Amino acid sequence: MTQENAEKKDPSWLAVSDDSVVINLKGFADIGGIKVDKLTMRAPTVRDQRAASATAKGDYEQIEINVLCSLLQATEQEIAALSLRNYNRLQAGYFRLVEEDEL
Repeated sequence: MTQENAEKKDPSWLAVSDDSVVINLKGFADIGGIKVDKLTMRAPTVRDQRAASATAKGDYEQIEINVLCSLLQATEQEIAALSLRNYNRLQAGYFRLVEEDEL
Protein backbone atom coordinates (compact mmCIF):
# COMPACT_ATOMS: atom_id res chain seq x y z
CA MET A 1 0.00 0.00 0.00
CA THR A 2 1.38 3.39 -0.88
CA GLN A 3 1.62 6.15 1.67
CA GLU A 4 -0.94 8.13 -0.33
CA ASN A 5 -3.54 5.34 0.02
CA ALA A 6 -2.80 4.90 3.73
CA GLU A 7 -3.39 8.60 4.36
CA LYS A 8 -6.48 8.96 2.15
CA LYS A 9 -9.33 10.38 4.19
CA ASP A 10 -13.04 10.44 3.61
CA PRO A 11 -14.46 13.67 2.17
CA SER A 12 -15.82 16.23 4.64
CA TRP A 13 -19.40 15.54 3.47
CA LEU A 14 -19.21 11.84 4.42
CA ALA A 15 -19.21 10.26 7.90
CA VAL A 16 -18.54 6.52 7.80
CA SER A 17 -19.17 3.97 10.55
CA ASP A 18 -19.22 0.16 10.46
CA ASP A 19 -22.96 -0.05 9.83
CA SER A 20 -23.89 3.21 8.10
CA VAL A 21 -22.77 6.39 6.38
CA VAL A 22 -24.14 9.89 6.81
CA ILE A 23 -24.01 11.88 3.59
CA ASN A 24 -24.25 15.66 3.77
CA LEU A 25 -26.00 16.85 0.63
CA LYS A 26 -25.23 19.90 -1.43
CA GLY A 27 -28.48 21.75 -0.88
CA PHE A 28 -31.67 19.95 0.07
CA ALA A 29 -33.58 16.89 -1.09
CA ASP A 30 -37.21 15.97 -0.55
CA ILE A 31 -37.36 12.53 1.09
CA GLY A 32 -40.65 11.31 2.49
CA GLY A 33 -42.16 14.78 2.12
CA ILE A 34 -39.43 16.34 4.28
CA LYS A 35 -36.65 18.62 3.09
CA VAL A 36 -33.34 17.15 4.30
CA ASP A 37 -29.72 18.22 3.93
CA LYS A 38 -28.25 14.85 4.94
CA LEU A 39 -29.11 11.21 4.47
CA THR A 40 -28.19 8.16 6.52
CA MET A 41 -27.56 4.99 4.55
CA ARG A 42 -27.42 1.68 6.40
CA ALA A 43 -25.02 -1.05 5.35
CA PRO A 44 -26.44 -3.39 2.70
CA THR A 45 -27.18 -7.06 3.24
CA VAL A 46 -27.17 -9.95 0.82
CA ARG A 47 -30.98 -9.85 1.09
CA ASP A 48 -30.99 -6.22 -0.15
CA GLN A 49 -28.88 -7.13 -3.17
CA ARG A 50 -31.01 -10.16 -4.03
CA ALA A 51 -34.27 -8.22 -3.74
CA ALA A 52 -32.90 -5.40 -5.89
CA SER A 53 -31.73 -7.84 -8.56
CA ALA A 54 -34.99 -9.80 -8.60
CA THR A 55 -37.04 -6.84 -9.83
CA ALA A 56 -34.48 -5.21 -12.15
CA LYS A 57 -34.38 -7.83 -14.94
CA GLY A 58 -30.60 -7.57 -15.32
CA ASP A 59 -30.55 -3.75 -15.59
CA TYR A 60 -27.52 -2.70 -13.52
CA GLU A 61 -28.69 0.92 -13.12
CA GLN A 62 -32.06 -0.27 -11.84
CA ILE A 63 -30.37 -2.65 -9.39
CA GLU A 64 -28.31 0.25 -8.05
CA ILE A 65 -31.35 2.49 -7.66
CA ASN A 66 -33.33 -0.32 -6.00
CA VAL A 67 -30.54 -0.91 -3.49
CA LEU A 68 -30.19 2.80 -2.71
CA CYS A 69 -33.95 3.13 -2.21
CA SER A 70 -33.88 0.27 0.27
CA LEU A 71 -30.85 1.50 2.18
CA LEU A 72 -32.12 5.09 2.39
CA GLN A 73 -35.82 4.30 2.81
CA ALA A 74 -36.53 6.54 -0.18
CA THR A 75 -38.63 6.11 -3.31
CA GLU A 76 -37.24 5.77 -6.81
CA GLN A 77 -38.77 9.15 -7.69
CA GLU A 78 -37.00 10.80 -4.74
CA ILE A 79 -33.66 9.32 -5.77
CA ALA A 80 -34.23 10.33 -9.41
CA ALA A 81 -34.90 13.94 -8.35
CA LEU A 82 -31.47 14.31 -6.70
CA SER A 83 -28.82 16.40 -8.41
CA LEU A 84 -26.12 14.34 -10.06
CA ARG A 85 -23.62 15.71 -7.51
CA ASN A 86 -25.73 14.35 -4.64
CA TYR A 87 -26.31 11.04 -6.43
CA ASN A 88 -22.54 10.68 -6.81
CA ARG A 89 -22.23 11.26 -3.06
CA LEU A 90 -24.70 8.43 -2.44
CA GLN A 91 -22.64 6.14 -4.64
CA ALA A 92 -19.45 7.08 -2.80
CA GLY A 93 -21.14 6.35 0.53
CA TYR A 94 -22.40 2.99 -0.71
CA PHE A 95 -18.96 1.92 -1.88
CA ARG A 96 -17.44 2.86 1.49
CA LEU A 97 -19.93 0.46 3.10
CA VAL A 98 -19.16 -2.50 0.81
CA GLU A 99 -15.42 -2.19 0.27
CA GLU A 100 -13.02 -3.98 2.54
CA ASP A 101 -10.48 -1.30 3.39
CA GLU A 102 -7.69 -3.52 4.66
CA LEU A 103 -7.42 -5.86 1.69
